[in-house]
Amino acid sequence: MSEHAIPLGEVAEYLDTYLQVRDLPDEGNAVNGLQVENHGAVDRIVAAVDASLEAILGAAPEGQAGGTLLLVHHGLFWDGNAPLTGRRYRRVRALLDRNIALYSAHIPLDIHPEVGNNMVLARRLDIALEGWFGEYRGQRLGVFGELALPREELVRRIEGQLTTNARLIPGGPATTSHVGIITGSGGGFIAQARAAGIDTLVSGEGAHHTYFDAMELGVNVIYAGHYATEQVGVQALAQHLGLRFELPWEFHRHPTGL
Repeated sequence: MSEHAIPLGEVAEYLDTYLQVRDLPDEGNAVNGLQVENHGAVDRIVAAVDASLEAILGAAPEGQAGGTLLLVHHGLFWDGNAPLTGRRYRRVRALLDRNIALYSAHIPLDIHPEVGNNMVLARRLDIALEGWFGEYRGQRLGVFGELALPREELVRRIEGQLTTNARLIPGGPATTSHVGIITGSGGGFIAQARAAGIDTLVSGEGAHHTYFDAMELGVNVIYAGHYATEQVGVQALAQHLGLRFELPWEFHRHPTGL
C-alpha cells in the first residue's frame, strides 16, 4: 500500500455528500454510492463510464498491493436483485481479486452543478448558461443557454470535444441561439426543450420516433452517442477527487459507439 493512502470510508463519505446521492431521485437499480468495498484504503483513482468487465480488468492488475477506487456512471446492478452468477460474478470476482472499490453515481452525476455531465459538456461547448429544464421525478436534469452558431459547426465542435461521430436531425433553425443538453438517453425531452425556448437539443441517443418529434416541433437534435456524452462527468469527478485527496487519477476509455 502506498504511504499516501486515504481510508475508503472517508472518500466514500465525501462523495456521498458532494454528489448528494442519498437525496436525489433515480431509478431503483442505479444503487448510487459505494457498491463494492476493497481492503479499506485508496491510493489511486480510475474513472470509467461503465462498470464493465473490460473496465474492471483495465483498472488494476490482479493481486496488486495498492487500493484502487473505480468511479463509474453506470454501476453493477441494473438487472436488479439477481444471483451472483455469470457475468455479475465475473465482475465482482475481478473487483475483489484486484482490490478495487467501486463507486457509482448516475443521476447525481448527470445534474451536479460542478462536475455533472450536462454542466461540463455545456462549458466545453462554450454555452452561456441560463437555466435548467427537463423534468424527471421532480428534478430538472438538463441545462441550457445561449450559443449562436451554425448547427453544422456545433456538430463539428461536439465531435471534436468528445471524439465521436454526431448525428444531426435538422428540425430547427440553421443557426442556433439557445442550446440545451441532456446527456445519455435524452431524446424523450424534445417537447420539454421546445417549451423552454430551446432550438437545439444535444443528447446521446433517442428512439426512432424522436426524428419526427424534432422535425415537427422545430428543434434541432444532435445525437452524439450515449457513451460519448457521459464520459465527461466521471473524468471531472475523478480530477476533483484527485485534487481533494492528493491522489493520482486516470480515465479508462472504453467507447461503445452507441
